[in-house]
Amino acid sequence: MTVIIAFLANILVAIAKTIAAVITSSASMVAEAAHSWADAGNEIFLLIADRRGARTKDARHPLGYGRNAFVWSLIAAFGIFTAGAIVSIMHGIQELSETGPVESPLVAYIVLGIAFVLEGASFTQAMVKSRRLAKERGSSTWDFVLETSDTTLRAVFFEDAAALIGLVLAGGAILLHQITGVAAWDAVGSILVGILLAVVAIILISRNIEFLVGTTAAPKLRARVGTALLALPQIERVTYLHIEYVGPNRLFIVAEVDLAGDALEHDVARRLRDVEQRIEEHEAVETVVLSLSVDDEPSLEFSAS
Repeated sequence: MTVIIAFLANILVAIAKTIAAVITSSASMVAEAAHSWADAGNEIFLLIADRRGARTKDARHPLGYGRNAFVWSLIAAFGIFTAGAIVSIMHGIQELSETGPVESPLVAYIVLGIAFVLEGASFTQAMVKSRRLAKERGSSTWDFVLETSDTTLRAVFFEDAAALIGLVLAGGAILLHQITGVAAWDAVGSILVGILLAVVAIILISRNIEFLVGTTAAPKLRARVGTALLALPQIERVTYLHIEYVGPNRLFIVAEVDLAGDALEHDVARRLRDVEQRIEEHEAVETVVLSLSVDDEPSLEFSAS
């Protein structure tokens, strides 16, 4: 739903900005139009990411298809960089030598105002969801958005935030052009919007790459998983724990554990399978693999903080 709301908002805003760019001949409005069309296109990639990443695991993909979400989100991030950042910066540089006046600036202000309301509504929805999830995890909203494996939520959050900042930059550039009569201000606005998009794209690209190559779980998540394992009555201690994201909010867990009691080998194997099945019932766990610890291996300790 977050992506659909953002997509509809971007389509409406992109159409309005394109019309305003034609009427006003403003470089900043051209940059904003390119920005919104790029965002709208990227929402399609994010919808594909959600759809393909949600497929259930099978024999060919025992860890599921969740990493598809990171791949398509990475493509969307490159779209922001190419269709948004590069176009805006290049157009702004080309317009630096222009000396024409701002045409129909009122149209630009009206469109920017409407766009701010629509983008603000989309950003508010993403912000409310991010704050709620961050509170559940005992994290700040900013840290949660940066660290979350929900790549779609992060993309929408950053795209909408960039859109709001870009609207302010564009409006300010047009106003300075109108007040001073120096057209370079409008071109500078386009360049600044491009730089803003480049920064956002680089952040999104780097985060998706980290999840694709297998980033380590955050210490708080590792502590929660370790504590949850030790809370199971069948497990006495944990000597090894590996946690890896195999999709948005989907975990692959490998652990070496010492089971309670002194059962026979056959019974131990059955108990391990039973514990694995119980852990995999959790909605965030895609697959878990447990093996037995060696007696002389030190136990891991997990802090709740």
